[in-house]
Amino acid sequence: MKKNILAQDFTVKAILKYTFPTVLMMLFMSSYMIVDGIFVSYLVGEDALSAVNLVMPAIGIVLAIGMMLGTGGVAIVGKFMGQNEYDKARGFLTTLYIIGGGVGMIASIVGYLFSDEIIVMLGAKELLLPYTQDYFISFLPFFIPTIFQVFVQTFFVTAGKPVLGFAVCVAGGLTNMVLDYILISPALCNMGIAGAGLATGIGSSIPGLFGLLYFMFHRKGNLYFTKPLWKIKIIIQSMYNGMSEMVSNLSTSVTTMMFNMIMLKLVGNSGVAAISVILYIQMFQMAIYMGYSFGIAPVLSYKFGEASHEQLAKIIKTSFLVIGVLSVAVVGLSWIFADFAISIFIAPDSETFSLAKQGLVIFSISYLFMGINVFTSAMFTALSNGKVSAILAICRTLGFTVIALLVLPQVFGIVGVWLAVPVAEGITLLLSLYFYRKNRFKYQY
Repeated sequence: MKKNILAQDFTVKAILKYTFPTVLMMLFMSSYMIVDGIFVSYLVGEDALSAVNLVMPAIGIVLAIGMMLGTGGVAIVGKFMGQNEYDKARGFLTTLYIIGGGVGMIASIVGYLFSDEIIVMLGAKELLLPYTQDYFISFLPFFIPTIFQVFVQTFFVTAGKPVLGFAVCVAGGLTNMVLDYILISPALCNMGIAGAGLATGIGSSIPGLFGLLYFMFHRKGNLYFTKPLWKIKIIIQSMYNGMSEMVSNLSTSVTTMMFNMIMLKLVGNSGVAAISVILYIQMFQMAIYMGYSFGIAPVLSYKFGEASHEQLAKIIKTSFLVIGVLSVAVVGLSWIFADFAISIFIAPDSETFSLAKQGLVIFSISYLFMGINVFTSAMFTALSNGKVSAILAICRTLGFTVIALLVLPQVFGIVGVWLAVPVAEGITLLLSLYFYRKNRFKYQY
């Protein structure tokens, strides 16, 4: 058996080197939906861009379950590895893939049977209805590999193969980009928005299916498929650990629906297009924070299982410093390149452009707090403290954001919509710092 890379003493340089491929991987993963938005906006129109955003909450539910299984499971698998119980780690990895595949299959079937009801529930009507229907139906066959794609983000890092995980995600992202143009372009396949759904699904399938085959046939590493470990207590603990990530994604689906409905009421379809652009940009920014957190989580779980308290403390403190620097940089770049970022999706002479720019300048303040909140929640998941992680996730992405969306637009109108997330993230930061300090003696960091 090869020496596990997680067993090394992590210096600052080693931490950055180990997490960097995962950050790049998440950036490419986020590019799937972003590239869809770019091609759809320019080749089909702004209404089609709004339709893609309306479908996002439905896809987000499936991703949320994948996140719960992946992030919660990696805490258990990493802990087993830290305790040198590799048979249990492999068996539980196998169990998670079986559960993930079953969930994806059920989601696809339910989506087909109730597609009309789901589309209407998402808020699609009139001009947006046919666009939304086409995109949703075209993506449905890919729910299983979409969940497996999420597993690649977490388990390849745990297996000590972050660069390989990054490489297959790059392959998926590039495939998505090429297929977007081929399938959507009127000069080629002319499939419109349905082509965008197919391109994204196929792009997601490349890393998802590669990960499945890798763990099935590559027997030389520390992680691969074996006889499943069917222990209900461990499965429940894993889901409990990953509850915060599931809640975050489910809450994102809920708040996206709220954004869409509020913008439809205040501005109309152009408002949905504007918030779509801002959420696409946020997706890219969030990928940086999520990539670092996913990259470092297996290390935290391993050191926790190993009872290496000095290393645990060093890694956590370094992570806060890295996230803080990244947060300031992200906000600065968002302001400097606001026009460029929005013009990727919307023509500068469009009324939607000025609306989106106003929103991005205010909305991007949230990036100052978002990174610390994301990392703190992921840290407690890695330490098998699903309760604290879930509290942070629920408050951040659902509780505070929903309250802000219900109150601030009533007071400040459209500006209140842009302020909702910065206010919610700022309040959550105080809660994150509270739980960090409260638990520092328990985990000896």
